[in-house]
Amino acid sequence: MATSKDFHDYVMEQLSHVGEVSSRKMMGEYCVYYRGKMVAELCDNQLLLKPTPAVLRLLPDAPRAYPYEGSRTLMAVVDDMENTELLRSVLAAMYDELPAPKKKA
Repeated sequence: MATSKDFHDYVMEQLSHVGEVSSRKMMGEYCVYYRGKMVAELCDNQLLLKPTPAVLRLLPDAPRAYPYEGSRTLMAVVDDMENTELLRSVLAAMYDELPAPKKKA
C-alpha cells in the first residue's frame, strides 16, 4: 500500500514546525530530508526514522518496522507526530550522526 497524499501532507505540516524539511516521492512512498540529509521514510502511511543511536536513545519504546518487503533496515515508527518538540530534538540529535549528502556529478 502506498502512502496517501493526505498523510504525506499531514506529516510534512507537522515537520515544518521542526525546521528545514523536504520530501521526495519514490515509488509511491516518500523520502524525508532534514537540512538536506535523509532522516526518514513515509511508507504505508507511517513515519519511519532511520535507526541512528540518537533515535534509539530518544525513542527507546518506539515500535520498529521495515519500510518495505526485503529491506534490511528496521526503522523506528513515530506514533506521536504532533509532539513537535520531541521531533525537533530527535531530528537535531540524529543530524550529526548521518552522512553528508553525496555530491551529484
